[in-house]
Amino acid sequence: MIITPLEIIYLVITTLVVGYIFSGVIKIPNKDVLTSLKRFNWEEFKIAVLAAAPGVIFHELGHKFVALAFGFKAVFEIWPTGMIIGIAMKVLNAPLMLIAPGYVSISGTSNPYLFSLTAFAGPFINLLFWIIPMLILDYSKKKYSEKTMMILLMTKEINKWMFLFNMIPIPPLDGSKVLYPLFGSLFG
Repeated sequence: MIITPLEIIYLVITTLVVGYIFSGVIKIPNKDVLTSLKRFNWEEFKIAVLAAAPGVIFHELGHKFVALAFGFKAVFEIWPTGMIIGIAMKVLNAPLMLIAPGYVSISGTSNPYLFSLTAFAGPFINLLFWIIPMLILDYSKKKYSEKTMMILLMTKEINKWMFLFNMIPIPPLDGSKVLYPLFGSLFG
């Protein structure tokens, strides 16, 4: 089985948590006075889920599917501590967000180059989710709705930072695993 039912549940939980963490990043004007007094804005949550969750989910699935293609065992796991840290930073209005809601546990990797490609698969998804909206925003002649523009802008920015952050060559970030075959042999 490529994705287990438990992994699907974990992906749904991750999507909701990431949507909550990024909700409110872009404020949506609320014309209804009564609903604007409420603390939780469902429209901002929906936009955050559409913009942020795909970058996180497909990042992890990128690792999983590339690992499976190389014949490794790969399972998506949630990381409750990472979710709690992300939610706490959101609640405390922290100026920096740490998003680590889950990871792909990979076993059977003996070839460092295949492991490196597997590690790069996640950030590569974020690179695509950064560049494609950027190109659409910069070069598309089509006029998009305000909501679509917000989703594209938010998708671009979130994935830019996810790519850059994940490529930092410090363990346990993906950048250290991507660069391991290059520098591991020098120091190993």
